[in-house]
Amino acid sequence: MRHFVVVGYDAAELLDIACVVGCLESANLRGADPLYKVRLATPGARAIDCGPTVTLQPGERLEHVRGPIDTLLISGGVGCQDAAADRMLVAHVRRLARESRRVASVCTGAWILAAAGLLNGRRATTHWNWAGMLAKQHPEVLLDPDPIFVRDGNVYTSAGVTSALDLTLALIEEDHGAEVARTVARQLVTYLQRPGNQAQMSMFTAAPPPADSLVQRVVDHVTAHLDADLAVATLAAGAGVSERHLTRLFLRHLGQTPGRFVRQARVEAAAHLLSATSLPLETVAARCGFGSAETLRQAFTGRYGVPPSHYRLTQSRAGT
Repeated sequence: MRHFVVVGYDAAELLDIACVVGCLESANLRGADPLYKVRLATPGARAIDCGPTVTLQPGERLEHVRGPIDTLLISGGVGCQDAAADRMLVAHVRRLARESRRVASVCTGAWILAAAGLLNGRRATTHWNWAGMLAKQHPEVLLDPDPIFVRDGNVYTSAGVTSALDLTLALIEEDHGAEVARTVARQLVTYLQRPGNQAQMSMFTAAPPPADSLVQRVVDHVTAHLDADLAVATLAAGAGVSERHLTRLFLRHLGQTPGRFVRQARVEAAAHLLSATSLPLETVAARCGFGSAETLRQAFTGRYGVPPSHYRLTQSRAGT
């Protein structure tokens, strides 16, 4: 049995804790013997005020927790900066990290790991909305705000809130294999775990529609005609502007060039088809505007860090 200690504090995020604990306890239900012993600890065993509706009562005093520990995980929440400024809490996290096989954080729990010096020189991630502030306060951390979760050695950090599901499912798969992780995901009726390199935000949800009406028209055309000729010259001609002017508008309103936007739109559409259908790769490639399955493979691997075949194997909802 693997010992899993979740560290909370006042104003920790309820979902950061519940996603982790729920996954692990679901894994424990699949056999006669539990796979994990899950413990929730806080300084002084104080209750966790998760907002005006819910208060959590931890099982242990953080000060009394001793190793060896398989996994030490620090939850995030709006109280993260106060927790990171609590020298006693940070000292115990640092102590327990030395007694743990691996260390992890969810969302802004990375703040506590950074305060403990556990992310020095390591690649890490956190919630996209807090990434800039964390990077400014802890320049020694190699912060990457894009991935859902990051592993650097035996230290894992994850993005915001429900990415705790992805991280925990990945840890379960690492411990007990892909089939156990898939069983847990099905039990929780959740999306089968996304690769850690998948971006935190999709182009379809990351930002509000561009304020510029011309850019909006081009964006609408791109997303509705992914299999068409979407070269910058073609898009500019259709919009009645020069390529240079269209590129300036895209950079100003979307933060990327038209070519990069088209590539991102095509890859994300391919990801949707791979997870939701059983279409052959050649068909997916054609529908999304890629010239061949190999072109799709190269673009997809560059975006998600895994080839389309692996993504479909782990993420497919077709026939389930």
